[in-house]
Amino acid sequence: MKKILYSMFMFAGLMMASCEKDDIENTATEALAGEWYVTADWADADGEVVMDDPYSVGKFMLNTYNTSANVATEMWVDDLENFWDFKLKVNCDINQLLFSSNDTLPNLKYDCGVIIEEGKILLGAATTPHGTPADSIVFYVQFTDDEKACQDHYGYTRYKISGYRYTGLTVDD
Repeated sequence: MKKILYSMFMFAGLMMASCEKDDIENTATEALAGEWYVTADWADADGEVVMDDPYSVGKFMLNTYNTSANVATEMWVDDLENFWDFKLKVNCDINQLLFSSNDTLPNLKYDCGVIIEEGKILLGAATTPHGTPADSIVFYVQFTDDEKACQDHYGYTRYKISGYRYTGLTVDD
């Protein structure tokens, strides 16, 4: 019996000694990835807002995240069906915290083209509703199926999407 107990303790000791903690690496686009609370406003060609929240959507959740290729030069931008129902893969520069599509890209949610321009993350530049600093996101987006854009009487050519990194606190929802 002593031999069996001794063997079991030896085996358990060897198992514990041979266990190593694996370091979990971050994704390649970690600096740009996140959940964001944003609004969508009409903006003119110069980027000036001409109407706040024209569709009365209010704040909505938007995600930016890594692609399956896990490279630092591309990421997903996804409005989670909260605004225009868009999802596309954009180019990014994690060192400068910038992203854009450069050209019209296909929307993966439905058949329309999407352009994202001047996307950037500004560290600590936003203030949450309860007053604490948070990272800010801002970019301009255009949709090929937006029938009102570029019509003179509406005065806008694209949407300005802007907001702050989701904190998880209910006071910020």
